[in-house]
Amino acid sequence: MKQVAIGCDPNAESLKQVVMAKVRELGWEPVDFGSDDPIYPNVAIDVAKAVAAGEYPRGILLCGTGIGVSIAANKVPGAYAALCSDAYSTERSRKSNNANIMCLGAQVCGPKLAETLTEIWLNSEFTPGGRSDAKVNRICEFEQELSG
Repeated sequence: MKQVAIGCDPNAESLKQVVMAKVRELGWEPVDFGSDDPIYPNVAIDVAKAVAAGEYPRGILLCGTGIGVSIAANKVPGAYAALCSDAYSTERSRKSNNANIMCLGAQVCGPKLAETLTEIWLNSEFTPGGRSDAKVNRICEFEQELSG
């Protein structure tokens, strides 16, 4: 069974439970990285490191707006976090951008929308060799340039 690393700050605990239930319903196993730390970058970095290391194929992060966890996760090389707030952008984050972490905001995204976005995101795949391939490759190349 495919696993998804999931973490949030205390603001998003209840929405995280909704998302974890949807993840299970879709046949994935959620791995809870917690929600107790009010310093959201800590859980975001932990999830991003685990996804970037290949321990989990995908991750989901939540905070009040989703912005903070997205910024924090994107500091980890190999983590590609996308703030998802609508169906089209959520789908494109996977299909066009190969995002491996979805970020949601508990104060701006209701439970039904979170379930819908989770389903779209987990059911979408990046197709190497497509028209977005060169763009995604350039992002990865630049990341490697930065690390020397």
